[in-house]
Amino acid sequence: MDTEVMQRRLQYLTDRAEIGDLMDRYLRSLDEGRFDEAWARAFHTEDVTAELPIGTVHGRDALLRHVGAAMALFERTVHLGTNAVIETDGDRATARGAQLSTHVLADGSGEVFVSAGHTDNELVRTADGWRIARMSLRIAWTQGTPPERPAGPAAEG
Repeated sequence: MDTEVMQRRLQYLTDRAEIGDLMDRYLRSLDEGRFDEAWARAFHTEDVTAELPIGTVHGRDALLRHVGAAMALFERTVHLGTNAVIETDGDRATARGAQLSTHVLADGSGEVFVSAGHTDNELVRTADGWRIARMSLRIAWTQGTPPERPAGPAAEG
C-alpha cells in the first residue's frame, strides 16, 4: 500500500472518529444542561439549520434559545445515539443514526416522557474542527405524555 492511500485511509478514520465524538458529546451535553454561547459554538456552525420536533430554526443564536427553552421543560434527561452511519467527502460529511431520549418532566409530577427517532446531520470541517451545519430529528414513536409547552410565538430564526 502506498503512502498516499495510507494517508487517505488515516484521514477517513480520523474524520469518522472526530465526527462520532462530536455527536456523542452533543447528546451528552443535552443531559448536562449548560446551554450558552460556548455550547453553541462547540457543536454548530453560525448558520446552522435545525429541524426539531418542536420547530425549525436557522442560525446558532436561534438554536441556542430554542434548545435552552425545550430542555427547560425537563428536570432530567438521558439521550442515547446509536447505529451511526458516517460518510465523509473532503471537508463535508453526513452522520445518520438513531436517538432514544428519556425525559423526566420539570412540572414536579415525576412523569417520564420517552421519544425515539432518526437523526440526519450534515457537518463541515472548520478551523475549530467538525461542526454541525444542518440537523434534523424525526420522531418515530413516543411513550408517555409530552410536556406542555408555554404559549408563545412559533420558533424564529
